[in-house]
Amino acid sequence: MSTSRTPRAALALLASTQLLLITDTAIVNVAVPSIGADLGTGSAGLSWVANAYLIAFGGLLLLAGRAADQLGHRRLFLTGLALLAAASAAGGLAPTAGWLVAARAAQGAGAALAGAAAFALLLILFPDGPQRHRALGAFAAMGGLGGVLGTVLGGVLTDLLGWRSTFWLNVALALVLGVLAPRLLDGTTRAPAPGFDLPGAITATAGLGLVAYALVDRGPLAGAAGLALLALFAFLETRAAHPLVPPAVWRRPALRLANGLAALAQMALFPMFFLVSLYLQSVLGHTPLTGGLGLLPLSLVVVATAPQTGRLIARIGLTRTTVLGFTLLFAGLVWLALALSAGGTFATTVLAPSLLLGVALPLVMVTTNVAATAEATPEETGLASGLVNTSQQFGSVLGLAVLVAVATARTGTAATPLAQTSGFRTALLTGAVFAAVAALLSARLRLPSPELSIPFEQGGTPSASAATPRQDRVGDTR
Repeated sequence: MSTSRTPRAALALLASTQLLLITDTAIVNVAVPSIGADLGTGSAGLSWVANAYLIAFGGLLLLAGRAADQLGHRRLFLTGLALLAAASAAGGLAPTAGWLVAARAAQGAGAALAGAAAFALLLILFPDGPQRHRALGAFAAMGGLGGVLGTVLGGVLTDLLGWRSTFWLNVALALVLGVLAPRLLDGTTRAPAPGFDLPGAITATAGLGLVAYALVDRGPLAGAAGLALLALFAFLETRAAHPLVPPAVWRRPALRLANGLAALAQMALFPMFFLVSLYLQSVLGHTPLTGGLGLLPLSLVVVATAPQTGRLIARIGLTRTTVLGFTLLFAGLVWLALALSAGGTFATTVLAPSLLLGVALPLVMVTTNVAATAEATPEETGLASGLVNTSQQFGSVLGLAVLVAVATARTGTAATPLAQTSGFRTALLTGAVFAAVAALLSARLRLPSPELSIPFEQGGTPSASAATPRQDRVGDTR
């Protein structure tokens, strides 16, 4: 069935997938203490319930995006949902912590496949321009809503039905999306490329996975090995007949800058949610459920602002909107950091600056996604999706590692509310530095004019596919 008759329904399905993936991350984090008590594992084992997911997700995004281009976007989307559902069921049945960690790694793999394919399908369904901006706004809104929804549902389900129910909710939602996908998404795809860059796929995936492992587990040897593999990957790509990431792609200045800005955005934003949740619980004494609800006003502002981002881009331009977004992110983080108080309340410390951050979040997310995907041809939608999602995922992991280390170093051995508040404040100010750097860099963001944005094949000649108009059928990359 052609999605040209049902673009709204297709967008609703793809945005719901984004909601599922973000909710899945948050919902399990809330259930972690109950998991530890039930399975008898300590903090080290519990950390891997989250880390296994992050490493698999971050390591496989690039490969997943490219595989979607070659194997079919809807096919990989359904495969990812099936793997996510099966892994969630395994997690819900896990008798030991080791079993659960393996299930979480499989969940991360399924999320990478489904997430990269869903983003690529959105790029194909909505050509570059106002329609895509609105669609990306819907994605940003669902991401903001998913963070809070996952936190709230995690607290409710864990309290009422136990932590295993959080995994079974993922099974049910993934199955619903899987049933609807064949009805709403076109399965047409181009024929597979004449060759596949197996050495590039192996070195990229292993390198990204090792770097992710090093960031979440602070392993310098793993990090060095991962960087070495990524260097080897870059070398191999210059000699591969059918590279996983064609070198010409990296010669696009706007793409490089946009991916860097996407990473910086997540380096500031992702740890902010974590730190605010900790502050509300450990300093102000909120329960996990009420701590999660404390982020609800921010999410409601995200949902309200995201659909308007496309109109703002049309009115003042992409570059100015990006600068505005990062400037507001910087101001919101500084305001939040200075407002924190060991003797404060939610209303006097977190509420007002979180509303400003709720405006900034969709601005920076939508504009960086627009810039990172604007030059992608139909044959590169999966690749563009994999690149920007990888940038965002590694920005999240790196930002969390850096800001938590800063907070811990500042807090020291004293666990008093005053010491913890000081640590959170210093960490948030560090995040504000990332936002300030991104604001300065985003002023240099320039997309080439349409006549100059023709992609080049390896030989340096314009690609024949570049002259082909973008298709409106989801999955059709002919």
